[in-house]
Amino acid sequence: MRKTIYETNYDRLIKLGVVTKAGAVAGQCRRSEVPELMDWVVERLPHLDGASGNEEGVAVSLAHYFEQNGDLCKDPEMVVLIYPSQRMVEAFTFEMSIPPIYQQVFPEPGKFIPQLRKELNSFLRQWLNNLIEQNHSVTK
Repeated sequence: MRKTIYETNYDRLIKLGVVTKAGAVAGQCRRSEVPELMDWVVERLPHLDGASGNEEGVAVSLAHYFEQNGDLCKDPEMVVLIYPSQRMVEAFTFEMSIPPIYQQVFPEPGKFIPQLRKELNSFLRQWLNNLIEQNHSVTK
């Protein structure tokens, strides 16, 4: 049976070391450094756990940052919700500093914007593929 985008993206988070094969989301803040590429930062956001309305959802920020005029700018940051028992992950928010963009799939628990959900989970799939190809991993 073919996997959903949510299951496929979960498998990619395992490859990147964000989730263990047992389903644990380890660590509070981790960084992956690859020469000549922007660092990739993974941070637990427990205050957003369950934000989709599914109490199991574990919130994690995935981000690249660059510095401009002494400020750290997101390029981009996605908050994802990980559902370990279902072996799935989905996009919750997308944010970029320049140009300023902020998008939220779940404006309130249990309600979502279908087209944005589809678009952001597709973007997440491509971004995770790129991170894997660039040899990023938070387990190194």
